[in-house]
Amino acid sequence: MTYCVGLLLDEGLTMVSDSRTNAGVDYISTYSKLHVLQPAPDRLFVLMAAGSLATTREVLDRIRRDLDQAANPRPSPFQQAPTATLGNVNYLFEAATYIGQLSQAVQNEHGPALRQAGVSAEASFILGGQIAGEAHGLFLIYPQGNAIAATPETPYLQIGESKYGKPALDRIAHPGLSLADGARLCLVSMVGTARSNLSVGPPFEVAICPRDQLFLSHRLKLEDGSPELEALAYSWNQSLSQAFFALPRFSWEPGNAPS
Repeated sequence: MTYCVGLLLDEGLTMVSDSRTNAGVDYISTYSKLHVLQPAPDRLFVLMAAGSLATTREVLDRIRRDLDQAANPRPSPFQQAPTATLGNVNYLFEAATYIGQLSQAVQNEHGPALRQAGVSAEASFILGGQIAGEAHGLFLIYPQGNAIAATPETPYLQIGESKYGKPALDRIAHPGLSLADGARLCLVSMVGTARSNLSVGPPFEVAICPRDQLFLSHRLKLEDGSPELEALAYSWNQSLSQAFFALPRFSWEPGNAPS
């Protein structure tokens, strides 16, 4: 299992993923699940993935294959319609549709054999980015290949082990957050999830994409035990504890009896 979260903000995008993979309590390793793709100067994509690692890797391989073949077409006597790639789509939703189609193709190819072995080939993705002339955006791509977009009313998207990190997002997330606050919120959501579920853990990867810049302003990898991560987790936990003990007392508690 894994956990990835992205925020659609007025200032741009913040996207955070964990890096833990496991096949049981006796086999835990790390693997990057946040991938930055810039096939042309006028576009930037950040792709995060959860689910089958093999499906994720093949989807990424097919993305790169399609980009390479579009850049270096082979001579053919037959006229062929241009193939969609991340390098030639005009809208972000077209990029999400394209990745969904690749994911479905990979799952259909390997799914039957994997199901016989009791293994799922499903994978889900969060795609964020911007194409010049269009608004920045954030999409959740389901294992079935379809996608939904983040909106000002629902500015965050999650994949993987999402339930433990959702409460902080529900209470704090809104489009007017700064990119730095958005990154902190995503990390708070990640820290809370890792505390409750051992299948999620550092290193945590962070990508910050300012609106209309078409580059990452910051890309971080916070290892277990890093000072920044420890300070954030400690401060958040202390704040929650202080808020709890500051809650109003019951009327029957000492010092709160009715007059």
